[in-house]
Amino acid sequence: QAGSRETTKRTPWLWRQTTCTMATFKVPYVPTNTSSWGPPAPSEAQSPDAPASRFDNLPYAPFGRSDRIGRCADFTTQSFARTGDATAGYFRNTRQQQRNEANKNLQFQYKVDAEEAKEFQLVDSSKDAHQGGHKRFVPPARRRANAARLRQLNARRNDANVTGVGRYSQPQRTRWSGRGGRGGRGGRGGRGGRGGWRDRIDRQASVSVRPDWVRVEDIDLGKLSKGTSPLSGLVDNSPPKAVEDLLWAGFLDQYNDQYDKVSTRAAAPLKRVEDREFYPVTTTDDPVIERLAIEGKGTVFATDAILAHLMTCPRSVYPWDIVVQKLPTGALFFDKRDAGQFDYLTVHETSNTPPAPSRDGSTSEADAINTPERLSLEATMINQNFTQQILRSSKYRQKFDYPNPFYDEDDSEGMQPASVAYRYRKFDLGDGVQLVARTELHGLCKDTKKVDKSRIATSVSANRKKKKGQVVNPLEVPDGDQYMTCYALNEYDPSYADKSNAGRPGAVNWRDKIDNQAGAVLASELKNNSFKLAKWTAQSILAGASQMKIGFVSRKSPKNAYEHVVLATKTYRPMDFSAQITLNQGYMWGIMRLFIKLLEDQPEGKFVIMRDPNKAVVRLFSVPPETFEDSDDEDDSDEEDEEEGDDDGEE
Repeated sequence: QAGSRETTKRTPWLWRQTTCTMATFKVPYVPTNTSSWGPPAPSEAQSPDAPASRFDNLPYAPFGRSDRIGRCADFTTQSFARTGDATAGYFRNTRQQQRNEANKNLQFQYKVDAEEAKEFQLVDSSKDAHQGGHKRFVPPARRRANAARLRQLNARRNDANVTGVGRYSQPQRTRWSGRGGRGGRGGRGGRGGRGGWRDRIDRQASVSVRPDWVRVEDIDLGKLSKGTSPLSGLVDNSPPKAVEDLLWAGFLDQYNDQYDKVSTRAAAPLKRVEDREFYPVTTTDDPVIERLAIEGKGTVFATDAILAHLMTCPRSVYPWDIVVQKLPTGALFFDKRDAGQFDYLTVHETSNTPPAPSRDGSTSEADAINTPERLSLEATMINQNFTQQILRSSKYRQKFDYPNPFYDEDDSEGMQPASVAYRYRKFDLGDGVQLVARTELHGLCKDTKKVDKSRIATSVSANRKKKKGQVVNPLEVPDGDQYMTCYALNEYDPSYADKSNAGRPGAVNWRDKIDNQAGAVLASELKNNSFKLAKWTAQSILAGASQMKIGFVSRKSPKNAYEHVVLATKTYRPMDFSAQITLNQGYMWGIMRLFIKLLEDQPEGKFVIMRDPNKAVVRLFSVPPETFEDSDDEDDSDEEDEEEGDDDGEE
């Protein structure tokens, strides 16, 4: 009964019929995008039932299906995975960034306000490595260098904000590995290598190319030296068949042997020679060459400086130009421009870190003396003073057949010509080419060793007679004296060789090495001034000098460009020195023959040989006959006006 009663009570709940009302749910409109991921563009056709979306104007960053999303939001521009293998993570992220280069979304990038950026200046926020109570000592030169660097960065930043082109307005820079060249820390450069960023200087041409100039030939110096140039077949590396002395002019003084004993402990002050005149006269202004050309002594005329410049031009870096005039008779005259910088010596032209040119607002007054222009003027002054200071008085002077052809006593009151002998020589290059050159010698020196026999076949001068069975060298002078040339190298800033002061790799401080390790100093100069030393050697060989004196002159103070001291004087034989600096004499004559052959095939007129300012390419242009003559006409008119004014004053 109990069980039946309980069943009776539960039965109504089982039989009761109930009605359940379901909650209403309306499916939202979902647009279909068949072209890419994400919602379609607003311009695409949509259903009229689609409600207005609040995401219509919201920018969307697309992505690829193969992308590995590691962060839900990343606003940095350089997120390199440095966990595990840092190098592999860097290259993996770099490749991924290159694959997604086309999917960049510029709307999410942060934009800097140019007006707001002007209010900020870069400061040195680097922390001191020593966290102790005392401050680390920083040399004054290092502090000045850091201050100058910050000023340059601030100036570049301001320029970038004004122009709006950012870093693309700055000079192009070349990046080198900071830890030893290509091999990293253990690479070829060792620890430090060439180091960091350095500016690439885009130089300007020495003379602007005008629209009426016609390009005749381009000579790639790199291919020419390797023999792969189309013009290599015109290069004849054989030496001249004969050399003849045509005329001697000027005088020479005796060399003072005391300068061979100069050292850093007993340095000799460099004196300024103010009563001597130097005459860097070009070819067509030389009266002796004009007379020799009229007499038909040669077919090509030039000076030793121009010849040496062309012979060693593959080593040049700075732009230059030489003017060539071809007469109706076929004679060639190689000249230099009066307004050019041909006669000024360069400083560290072939160095890996040449002197930086001055920039407006970024060069301090103290660093302005180390610009290429100021250093060139300083080196030229040092060279002229050194060549006259190392000679004895006029008591030991030897005069030649003709006086100095450029000295005029009336126009040079209180002045006298420098000790220079002009040796006019004729070189027989074969194929009917007779090269007449004016060479220079600077002094006489005694040599107890055997006289250097030149490889070039020479003939005896007309005023000397050859004894029977005796070989006479035209370089010899009576009493065992010999001809010499002398030049001066200059050191402008010894601090660049201080490695503790972030100096330049491979630099040598002369005062530390010149006495005991002169070879290291010379090797450093061969690297920094390769073209200048090769040019001096070529001039000495052309002049027939048996010795070449090179003086090492340094500033008395790095910040004083007007006081110098002579630290040492070294003697070299030009023939041996050319082999030491790997100057191929046959290649020198081959380059000169190449220029002569290219000009022989051209009609009469005026030509310009100029080096490209940023490439190792020499170009030959045909120019109108009146080119470069405007300045000469203006000078002549000014002189005529002055003479007329003087005549009016006398009346």
